[in-house]
Amino acid sequence: MPYYVYITTNPARKVLYIGVTNHVADRLAQHYANRGSAETFAGRYFCYNLVHLEEYPDVGAAIAREKELKGWTRAKKDTLIAVDNPDWLFLQT
Repeated sequence: MPYYVYITTNPARKVLYIGVTNHVADRLAQHYANRGSAETFAGRYFCYNLVHLEEYPDVGAAIAREKELKGWTRAKKDTLIAVDNPDWLFLQT
């Protein structure tokens, strides 16, 4: 079963959230359902719009990549997104 590292943003494209999942559509639905909730980062900042997605063969590789991306500067993350999604379109799953 593949795992995915994903980046979501809020409608204004100002805040990024990076996560790992094995079912992207379900995870995005959870983020959307939690929008506005102070209990989670993604909810607090309305980060439910998918802008970047990477697939990995196992959870260990996905988690390692998630940690790597979380250590990057915002500028580097913006560049990563822009390589495959230059207009920062909200991707469909």
